[in-house]
Amino acid sequence: MEFLSLLLKTIILRPYVFVFLAVFLFLASRLIGWRRTGCFMGITFVVAFLCEFSSTRTGIPFGWYHYTGSTVGQELYISNVPFMDSLSFPFLLYASYCMALAFLLPATSSSNAGSGINMIPMGFPLAARTGWPVVVLTMIFFTYLDIIIDPATLRGERWFLGQIYYYPDPGTHFGVPVANYIGWAVVAFLSLLAYLPLDRKLAQTSLSPAPLITRRILLGCGLYYGVLIFNLAITFWIGEYLLGMTGLFIYLPVTALLALRLLGRLPAQG
Repeated sequence: MEFLSLLLKTIILRPYVFVFLAVFLFLASRLIGWRRTGCFMGITFVVAFLCEFSSTRTGIPFGWYHYTGSTVGQELYISNVPFMDSLSFPFLLYASYCMALAFLLPATSSSNAGSGINMIPMGFPLAARTGWPVVVLTMIFFTYLDIIIDPATLRGERWFLGQIYYYPDPGTHFGVPVANYIGWAVVAFLSLLAYLPLDRKLAQTSLSPAPLITRRILLGCGLYYGVLIFNLAITFWIGEYLLGMTGLFIYLPVTALLALRLLGRLPAQG
């Protein structure tokens, strides 16, 4: 009963996390099916929790940081790690995975005529979606997103997150150490290293129909930009204009390249 009570309090305290999580579960299940979605979520959550548990004790892989425990009794913790923190990694990694797929999946020869969307039709071959280029690009997009997220969350006492953690030795990037970003890349790498072999072994059923691949991957990209816009909005709201403008300029070229790719203006893969 105490667990359920704390879980309910966590949902009430962090509704935005669970909204993003629900969107992830719906979108991922439509693209890759419920079985793969469950594997993706479970693997990423466990990897993220173990890395956070380790870093708060050894400094590996995120570098040294500590949770303040200021919300103990108000939300669910697993050991010293807030449940909602590790729970955020699956939907952030899935959104980053969709961004990588949007750039790397091969274009098919079929047409989108009549769909009302003038975008390249993408295939979803196993080799392309589980290859090393997707792993590397997903790691980049995942880490790239934290460049926006972590400086905002570090200032959580100035918005509704609260001051839930701190770095004993603040870093050069708006107080965030470079080691933290390396840790995010490690989480992405280990999670995909465990998930993608499972994807190869599972039956090639329950996957999105070919005509809907592009649209459903684009919805995953929408989740990525939803998280990005949420964090940029928080950044401007608390008056961190330099940080916010830096984030906007970081993502302008990414967004332009994504638009060019989806409109078929970049060389197609495959």
